Amino acid sequence: MSDVARILKEARDQSRMTTLDYAKEVFDDFFELHGDRHFADDGAVVGGLAYLDGRPVTVVGIQKGKNLQDNLNRNFGQPNPDGYRKALRLMKQAEKFGRPVVTFINTAGAYPGIGAEERGQGEAIAKNLMEMSDLKVPIIAIIIGEGGSGGALALAVADKVWMLEHTIYAILSPEGFASILWKDGSRATEAAELMKLTAGELYNRQVIDKVIPEHGYFTSEIVENIKTSLVEELDRLSQLPLDQLLEERYQRFRKF
Repeated sequence: MSDVARILKEARDQSRMTTLDYAKEVFDDFFELHGDRHFADDGAVVGGLAYLDGRPVTVVGIQKGKNLQDNLNRNFGQPNPDGYRKALRLMKQAEKFGRPVVTFINTAGAYPGIGAEERGQGEAIAKNLMEMSDLKVPIIAIIIGEGGSGGALALAVADKVWMLEHTIYAILSPEGFASILWKDGSRATEAAELMKLTAGELYNRQVIDKVIPEHGYFTSEIVENIKTSLVEELDRLSQLPLDQLLEERYQRFRKF
């Protein structure tokens, strides 16, 4: 098995830590909030309030399940527009009260169902991109599994984007890429090699800002590494004048 095929398999492993795991292990006193105030409480997106080394923060992320029933409840980590609107509601609340935002991302992509399209899936993702680009508090996004398509990018317009070592981040799934390019989704591993979607490759291309080492899927080393890195980076970002923070975020994405 090639390195890329192994990373692709590991990124999708059901035993990986989820957003709720990180919310409870990295932060203190995590308190989950629910609902988008429009239609529903999407189980694929979770978020709430917490403390990081005594600093109040807002934590938002995409939640996959750890077994079949959990995945059914979480829609296999594929958010509906209600989930993206919930995420944006929490981020705007964070802006109002001056709380930094930390997002955790693990999704194959936004849910492509009829109901999602009827309720404005594309508009919900686009609005998140627009609002996050100008959100007046620091944002750090962390890819903790799959980072697929606009469904991932809707939570990743951040001042810093980090990836765990054995995760992927791309414009669409390798299966989708193979289906479009060769009309053959079974060539997903071959497509993944071409897509340069691993953390190391994206770091070398300056698409992401940090690779977090992994030695297993649920370890105290990962938790401590993320916690220490978040404290240091949020301290630095919080000291920047607002104009500079927003300009650097703009330039970060403009260079692509």
